[in-house]
Amino acid sequence: MTYIVALTGGIGSGKTTISNSFKKIGVNVIDTDIIGKKIVEKNIEIFNSIKKKFGNSILNSNHSINRKLLRKYVFNDKQIKLWLENMLIPEIYKESKKQIKLVNAIWCLWVVPLLIEKKLNTIADRILLVDTPEKIQIQRIIIRDKISRYQAKKIIYQQTRRNKRILISDDIIFNKNKNIKILDTYVYYLNNFYTYLFSKYKFKKKIFKKNYLTKLY
Repeated sequence: MTYIVALTGGIGSGKTTISNSFKKIGVNVIDTDIIGKKIVEKNIEIFNSIKKKFGNSILNSNHSINRKLLRKYVFNDKQIKLWLENMLIPEIYKESKKQIKLVNAIWCLWVVPLLIEKKLNTIADRILLVDTPEKIQIQRIIIRDKISRYQAKKIIYQQTRRNKRILISDDIIFNKNKNIKILDTYVYYLNNFYTYLFSKYKFKKKIFKKNYLTKLY
């Protein structure tokens, strides 16, 4: 059985940086954002539903979905956000399960930004949080997405609050402007830690879950 470590964190916290570090050392990474992107591109039924909802204006010149525009609609309208998530989440979860079954390793990393919002935390054997102060999140997404401070705050306030994420997490990487070498060191440690845990407690899944708490600052 492959153990599942769910990696989560708020927007702009650095989830991609951390997941890429795990990839570099050979850890199997299953990213729901990547899965969701492929579903939007390749699932004809979902593609047509999005096109019908927003019209041709949602399409790029090559007739693919304009994800930047779609994201803008989502973060400006809670009903649209809910409509899209209700359509995508079941398909994303189904594909996640398929990919996890194919993993031939002790453990894998499942990257799930909406882990708490969609109550998927009970599926994971362990939860790794990338934690970042809200001020840093805002600065990062303003630069990354080229949006206003107001828009950045609006996006953050639609997500689960930081203290709730901390409460449900087993392990925490505090990512406040850490350089990549430090983050790589954290990741290297966690890979060894998880390999040890999941080997030792292979047949005691329920016992080990809350036995340890790792905070990397």
